[in-house]
Amino acid sequence: MKRLLPLLTTFSLLLAACGGATPTPQGPRILTVMTHDSFAVSEDVIVAFQEANNATVQILGSGDAGTATNQAILNRDAPLADVFFGIDNTLLTRGLEAGIFEPYQSPLLDEIPNHFKLDPKNRALPVDYGDVCLNFDKAYFEDHNLPLPDSLEDLTKAEYEGLLVVENPASSSPGLAFMLATVGHFGPDGYLHYWADLRANGLKVVEDWETAYFTEFSGSSGRGPRPLVVSYASSPPAEVVFAEGPLDEAPTGSLVAPDMCFRQIEFVGVLVGTPNRDLAEAWIDFMLSTTFQEDVPMQMFVFPVNSSAALPVEFVQYAQIADQPAFVDPSDIAARREEWIEAWTATVLR
Repeated sequence: MKRLLPLLTTFSLLLAACGGATPTPQGPRILTVMTHDSFAVSEDVIVAFQEANNATVQILGSGDAGTATNQAILNRDAPLADVFFGIDNTLLTRGLEAGIFEPYQSPLLDEIPNHFKLDPKNRALPVDYGDVCLNFDKAYFEDHNLPLPDSLEDLTKAEYEGLLVVENPASSSPGLAFMLATVGHFGPDGYLHYWADLRANGLKVVEDWETAYFTEFSGSSGRGPRPLVVSYASSPPAEVVFAEGPLDEAPTGSLVAPDMCFRQIEFVGVLVGTPNRDLAEAWIDFMLSTTFQEDVPMQMFVFPVNSSAALPVEFVQYAQIADQPAFVDPSDIAARREEWIEAWTATVLR
């Protein structure tokens, strides 16, 4: 009997090798999502995806949107992740021309309005949007009995002298977006004349949004002298959410008259060469689903693109959406962005 034991053991190993044994369950697959450093999502939302797909999601923060896009392009032949989220319409053409995305027609696209879909080949799918616009300090305008400006042109009038602070478009995403709003409204041949008029009217330029909003702006989060600042249409609800005590209304508002805002749309795409194509597609479907979309506003203070997603009460009460944002074709932005910024710099800062 003892002589048979080695033979039986060998036979058992052969059966296992041939598939006769019960396979060992595999652990969770890893999905790496490359994104900008401002990405945020609730933990329970991530857990819901992981449990539904037997996956572990790794978030690879890669700097701001421009830096992250550059990283994705530089590593196209050896991608750092399976999915890239956060490329926006000011950078979209650059990513598409570099060929970093694989097309994917998510079934959830049917729930997204067509005006958000800027890539007809579905290599980059829209996830969220936000309007960069002018925010104003309600108390200042009430205390000074000053009417709110109704147009970009109004900002050059004497009554608004020294009231506006903006961010440098060469170093700031909202600064770039506002500059593009002026390009969209006045045209590539007229926007510099407008900026020259703003400069003559006491315009203040700073390097980043934090300095503009928290140092120069006179709204409740800032302690500066200027009651007009380039920020976001979601800033007023953020003022309410993050206030030290409960507020009956937002202390700031947004100016959303025609062409006074520029709409930033963020996209997600499957990176070329991913070994986890099916899991990457599942993640994109998840980002477009109401579970993720309804989490977006309070996490990243942007608006969901899925028309079925409900907005939180703070957005319903205090946020405004531009009915007619300024538009510049993404291909024109890609081709002339640096030219426009350099000309702006020569006009405004030198």
